[in-house]
Parts: sequence; C-alpha cells; structure tokens
Amino acid sequence: MTIKAELDTIDLKILRELQRDGRITNVELSERVGISAPPCLRRVRKLEQAGFIRGYRAVLHAPSLGFDLVAFCTVGLKHQSDANLKAFAAMTNQWPIVRETWMVSGESDFLLHCVARNLSHFQDFVIEELTAAENVDTVRTMLTIRQVKDEGLVAI
Repeated sequence: MTIKAELDTIDLKILRELQRDGRITNVELSERVGISAPPCLRRVRKLEQAGFIRGYRAVLHAPSLGFDLVAFCTVGLKHQSDANLKAFAAMTNQWPIVRETWMVSGESDFLLHCVARNLSHFQDFVIEELTAAENVDTVRTMLTIRQVKDEGLVAI
C-alpha cells in the first residue's frame, strides 16, 4: 500500500482502530496499537492537526429514526462551466435529503446519496427540487434494496 504521507505502522494502526471505533478511549487505543497512552494521545493529536483525521461522528441507524429509503441520483448539468458546477454543488448543501454529493466523471456530473422518510418524500424532492433546479438536464434515480457492506471509507 502506498501512502502519500510519512505515516509509520503505529500511525496506520491508530487510524485503523479509530475508523472502527471513534469512541475508543486513549488507553484502549494505546493497548491495541502497542504503545503507552501518552505517546498515543500525542500521535492522535498530530494526525488530527495534519488533517488525516477530519472529525468524529455518530453513525445513526436511519430506519430507527423513521428514514426508510436510501437512494442515489446521478445528475447531469446542461452546462459544465466551473461556475455552474460550483453553483450546483452549493445547492446540494441546502437539501437535507442529500447526505453526500460527489462530482463525478462520465455520463453524469454529480452523484447524490439521499436518505428520505419514504418513497413519497423522495419523489417530491426529485420532482419539485432536483429536476426543477437551474441548469439540471438529466436525473436518474436508483432506489436501494439493502446495504450489504458498511466499512470505513479507507481500507488501511
């Protein structure tokens, strides 16, 4: 595995463990990676300051909160100037149903990860907001059946 920065095996172990469990105590983390607690905490702080660790959050179980639908939308814009791409990206920040936005290459310009209460709520969003948005040319939706893998974003 090629890493773009100078991280040693201990740093990689710390990142792997924190990605598995962001609430792990420093003492438990230090035991899992094989160093004492004070240097472990210093390494974590250094990884945070260097931007390797962007933050910590709880992973919520959407269906328990009444959000039963997960869908993906591919969006193609009429014009792909830098200003149009930035304007659409900013617009997605205003839509709570959109949980992640990726600018992509290929047949579409954006991939949206959406979470909605139900199909009706999702359809309303697609029809009233997404397809009606300025500069949107094409929208394709994909409803999910079930999630089959849920790992951290980086395989360390």
